[in-house]
Amino acid sequence: MKNVKILGAGCKRCVQTAAMASSEASKLGIEIELEKITDFADIARFGISSTPGVVIDGKVVHAGGLPKPEDMAKWLSA
Repeated sequence: MKNVKILGAGCKRCVQTAAMASSEASKLGIEIELEKITDFADIARFGISSTPGVVIDGKVVHAGGLPKPEDMAKWLSA
């Protein structure tokens, strides 16, 4: 099971990114544990300044703007 963290205050793009992670994982048959990190101090610990951020298994794979679904699938498959 992969641990996926979505970093952001809950804006529309953050919500869309979380939904995309769930959707792409389902399409790929990958089980994920999805966490939403909304506290700015916690987000800052990952070293990103723009949201949404995506962290998979402890590694920051995206920061700022809505990621592409194909990129999310690639990150989840790695």
